[in-house]
Amino acid sequence: MDLRLKNLFDRFQEQFGSGPGLGPGSGTCLMKVEGISSNFIKPLFKASAALYRTEPWRRLRPGHLFGVRVGKDSDWSGKKQPFPCSQFIGGDGGDIGFYMFRSENDAKKMTGPRETIRVPNVELLRVTYELETLMFPSNRKMIKSLSLEASGNDRFPVIDVARCTSSGELQFRNPTLEELKFVYAFLRAISLVHPLLQEDKEGGSNWTRLTCFDPFIETVDIQWPPEMARGHELVAVTISHPPGQAYEEKTSSTASSTPTKYAEPPDEATFMDVRVNSNSSSRHCAMCEKEVNGEQSLCCGRCRAVVYCTSLCQKQHWKESHKSMCGLYKAMMEREEELVMKIFTFPCSADQPCKWLESLGIHQKGMWRRKCSCYSHCPFGLLPVKGGLWDSWGGLGEEEYPGDVPFRNQLRDGISSPILLSGWSEYYNLRSLPLSTPVADILSHPLTVYYILTALSINSKNLLLKGKEVILHYLGPEGEMDWMPAFAEIGHLLNGLGNIQIVMVGPEVPTSLSGTTSGISSRVRVNLVRGVYQEEATYLPSPHVIVALNCALDRYSNWGGALDLIKSTGVPAFFTEQSEILCANAKQVLRGAGLHITHPVTPNPFRSPVKNHNSSTNLPSYSNGFVLGVNT
Repeated sequence: MDLRLKNLFDRFQEQFGSGPGLGPGSGTCLMKVEGISSNFIKPLFKASAALYRTEPWRRLRPGHLFGVRVGKDSDWSGKKQPFPCSQFIGGDGGDIGFYMFRSENDAKKMTGPRETIRVPNVELLRVTYELETLMFPSNRKMIKSLSLEASGNDRFPVIDVARCTSSGELQFRNPTLEELKFVYAFLRAISLVHPLLQEDKEGGSNWTRLTCFDPFIETVDIQWPPEMARGHELVAVTISHPPGQAYEEKTSSTASSTPTKYAEPPDEATFMDVRVNSNSSSRHCAMCEKEVNGEQSLCCGRCRAVVYCTSLCQKQHWKESHKSMCGLYKAMMEREEELVMKIFTFPCSADQPCKWLESLGIHQKGMWRRKCSCYSHCPFGLLPVKGGLWDSWGGLGEEEYPGDVPFRNQLRDGISSPILLSGWSEYYNLRSLPLSTPVADILSHPLTVYYILTALSINSKNLLLKGKEVILHYLGPEGEMDWMPAFAEIGHLLNGLGNIQIVMVGPEVPTSLSGTTSGISSRVRVNLVRGVYQEEATYLPSPHVIVALNCALDRYSNWGGALDLIKSTGVPAFFTEQSEILCANAKQVLRGAGLHITHPVTPNPFRSPVKNHNSSTNLPSYSNGFVLGVNT
């Protein structure tokens, strides 16, 4: 054999025989995994393609090790994460993909300057992107029969587990179903997270060409496909670089600060036996999910956000996951006072919505029926309507809800123009509403839309000031379809100038309502369209602005196509989330889709004042709590 070819062949063998022309070398195929189904394989290939499009190999080399944590250790067999350390390979040439190791120590032993070193009796999971023409016939047959999504032009992931024996030979096996589930979570999370790595220009040695990155840790919520969910739709995935990072607060914390530098947490004793002084309803232990009430529960003494039933659960949760999130939770808890709207005199906590609505005398009445689960059997937009604005507002007194009448004496220099609002105090004052009425909870949606159009979107504001029409695409409507009487308030706020056409598009629009148009006021009309936005957009009038309220960007797989469309059109788009941690996840999703965040995360002055908590934390969330924008 030619010496050059022999050296090339030996190099490919050093990379476990997966080089071009050799194929994966193992003959493994996902269809041979015990318990696998085609519905499981498809989202795995889709997640692989999404990662491939982000091109991590432009920046990352094998020396950049990442820590991986998916959920809790107790979620996995043996109470241990399968492959908690990973690296990307192929950035310097050769096959591109990533390897996952049983431990950080294994990763360090097997990481050479450019390639992976064989170490006897150490197992690693490999995901490499192969050309279809170079793959084994069994894999090609699977790809064609299932019409799986390609990565790039003509590449597909090949997944197997490799092990070097004591004699130096290589052995391969198919991954297990549990290992594939772990890989799926990593694929989804790392594609969102790795673009956020910041280069440390002062770090690293002068003699190395390896880019040095700032220490980094991010947690994102990943939605399991239905075939993987098993009753739990979301899983928290934490990615750290280098492995073992933990959240730590800034030394000079401000109200808006979030953790940016990372170090080992304080002594564990700091976190034990802090009783919760709370009048709130029951919570669930963050470790075992047992229900506990406020008087019996314990919470972390540092962040005071996470709730437990016993100190044993508290210690175990700290070791397994909470130590990496504690600093972030503390920073969020410090903002609670800033976010609470103290002007209102009605109860502003609704952890048990039925009881809250009953205390106000509006449970199972009018538009309030969408504020609890009692009418969840009735499709959105199809709540029975008795008629009349009084009934729509649940029988509140006439002075307690906005009437279907214009605002009086709202002229600027003697000329009528849209009313610009700064927050709830100004709105309640203009409408002469008592601060004891809870209508802000429902009005949060239409007034958030109005705030975006008149305060955040410059183009829309200018069109309205000129008396022209603004077309707004409203993505993912649900309860809003039953709150049309509240959306009529937008027409009154326009104060005789301009018009708004709201096109609500989403899969929850009932078939019987799709294609219908409602003139909810003389200046506002609403069109309802059933379907996924990226599939329906070509049939809709071109928008001036796009809005998605409480969008949960990281939870729904069909957001990918919508974000691609928003990116290609360049239309200004605004998203709201209920909490800061959801906003952090949303930022990662948007950046991962290649969208530039031009309006940073800010508290929404028209968020609902009604506060909710996660069942296992004291972290507050507010409907439409925070707003961020792209392409603005």
